[in-house]
Amino acid sequence: MSTIYKLFLTAFTSLITSSAFSQTGVPLLNITENSAGGTDYSLTLQVVILMTVLTLLPSLLIMMTSFVRIIIVMSLLRQAIGTAQTPPNIVLVGISLFLTFFIMSPILQTVYNDAAIPYIQEEIPAEQAIDIALTPIRTFMITQTREDDLIIFSDIGGYDYDGVEEDIPLNILIPSFMTSELKTAFTIGFLIYIPFVIIDLIVASLLMSMGMMMLSPMMISMPFKLMLFVLADGWILIMQSLTASFSL
Repeated sequence: MSTIYKLFLTAFTSLITSSAFSQTGVPLLNITENSAGGTDYSLTLQVVILMTVLTLLPSLLIMMTSFVRIIIVMSLLRQAIGTAQTPPNIVLVGISLFLTFFIMSPILQTVYNDAAIPYIQEEIPAEQAIDIALTPIRTFMITQTREDDLIIFSDIGGYDYDGVEEDIPLNILIPSFMTSELKTAFTIGFLIYIPFVIIDLIVASLLMSMGMMMLSPMMISMPFKLMLFVLADGWILIMQSLTASFSL
């Protein structure tokens, strides 16, 4: 993690020109060594880092949480029913966000208690807080990642994977996790599609047997698919299944 942290600092330092130092007032970058031998950064630099992290939050949400699986399953469900843009994208994203927060809340609570509070109270430095915060997130990602994906990306990245998942770097773990999430999401989507495809086949066969080949089967099958989904309490079943699919 220290390497990623140093990359952040290098990127920020490269944005600081010599003219910034020539101006009067508080310097933008002020790095000092504390009594414990660590490194302290000025408040201005901490604000810049915080703003940069906030801009990266959408990517972090997609790459390191349960959001990917949920939004893909919801999108496939909408296509299976055949209701074009209903529910609209904003509704699906909202459901996925809140369901992601529900699933990740124990992990977020652990991060807050073990990393955020000690750092706010100045009990631990920023680097240690980041390392502590990544521990439960890494555990979650490793739990949901297939070993085959870890082996493949380890070979691509030139990492010698020895079966110890706790030592896998993030540049190997994150793409492995996302690939596993895509596989799981499409598997769930396939299972969701099956009953709706059966209804479409039945309706299409009935229309052909009655000689109504010019009538679109989608117009007839959609009410039956909506009725089946509502009577089976489909939204609750989908959300319950998605939540249960994350074995924490």
